[in-house]
Amino acid sequence: MGSTLLAVAPSQAAVNVLETGSSLLYPLFNLWVPVYGKMHPDVHITTASTGSGTGLAQSINGLAQIGASDAYMSDAMMKQHPTMLNIPTAISSQMVNYNLPGLNHHHLNLSGPVLADIYAGKITKWDDKRIAEMNRGVHLPDHNIIAVHRSDGSGDTFIFTQYLSKSTKWWMDKYAYGTSISWAPVQGAIGAEGNPGMVDALKNNPYSIAYVGVSYKHQIQEAKLGEARLKNRDGHFVLPEVRTVKAAAASMVPHTPADQRISLIFAPGKYSYPIINYEYAVVNSRQPNETMAKTLKTFLTWAVSPEGGNAQHFMTKVNFVPLPESVAKLSIKQIDKIHG
Repeated sequence: MGSTLLAVAPSQAAVNVLETGSSLLYPLFNLWVPVYGKMHPDVHITTASTGSGTGLAQSINGLAQIGASDAYMSDAMMKQHPTMLNIPTAISSQMVNYNLPGLNHHHLNLSGPVLADIYAGKITKWDDKRIAEMNRGVHLPDHNIIAVHRSDGSGDTFIFTQYLSKSTKWWMDKYAYGTSISWAPVQGAIGAEGNPGMVDALKNNPYSIAYVGVSYKHQIQEAKLGEARLKNRDGHFVLPEVRTVKAAAASMVPHTPADQRISLIFAPGKYSYPIINYEYAVVNSRQPNETMAKTLKTFLTWAVSPEGGNAQHFMTKVNFVPLPESVAKLSIKQIDKIHG
C-alpha cells in the first residue's frame, strides 16, 4: 500500500452528571470532583449548593443525577418513589454557633430544650435564667437573642429540628422536624439561605444564634464566632469533635437498616455529640441508560471507598468522619442496584 491508514478510535463522548443539594455536603463534593475528574476525564460532574430539599426534589424528578442531602427520604416519599436510593457517603455533624460580643471565645453550654425555647420565642434574652443556670460564672448580656434559621429547604433544618424534637417533647408535638417547618413568629428572627447565608447572618448580627454544618467550621473560626457545647442524651455537654462524633456513631451505626435511612441524632453515650448524621447521595436506581448507570456506580463506589472519596485527607478538610466499614458495605449494596 502506498500509504498507511491508522485506525483512530473515536473519542468517547463525555458523560455529564449534575449533583445538587446540601450546602453542608457541597464542600466535600468540590474536593472530590477535581480529583475524580483527573482519573475519569470523560465524566463531567457539575455541583450546586441548593439545599437538601432541592437536591431531593431534583433527583426524584430526574433533573439531577445525584441529590445531595443531609436528610433521608421519609416513608411517605419512598412509597411514592420506590426506586430511589438513599446512599450514605460520609458522617457529618452540626454546630450551634453564636455572635455574642465578648463571649465568642467561650464555649457556652446549651441544651435541646433551651434551644427549642429560643426558637419558639419563649426565651428572648441571653441572660435568661435557663441559659444562666447552664453557664454559671459567665456574665451573659441583657440583650435580645436573634434566632437565625434556614429559609430554604434544608437538611440542616431537618437534623437540627430532629435534635429539638428528640430532646423536647412539646417541640415534637407542636413543630416536629423536616427540611422545612413552620417556624414560630419570633420577633427579630432571621431567615438565611444555605450554610454560607447562616454564617453571614451571624457575622452581621451581634447577639445572634444559628445552626451551621460542620463543613463551615473554618468560616466560623475565621469570623471568630462562638461554638456551643450541646447537652447529649446522657446529660453531658460536648463539642462536635472527631471523638464525640465517632462516639455517637458507634452507638447508632450498628442499627443501620439495609436501606440506610436512619436518624443518628441524640445518640446515647457519655461522649456522644447529639447532632450527627449520614450525608446522603440520593439517586434513582432506574437510570435512563447503561452509560449513566455505570458512570454513577463507578463514581459512588469510589466516593465511599477509604482509598477514594472517604480517604482521611478529604474528610479532615471538611471536618467529616469516614463511613465505618459496615456502613460502606451497605452503601455498595445499594449502589449495585443502579441500572440502566
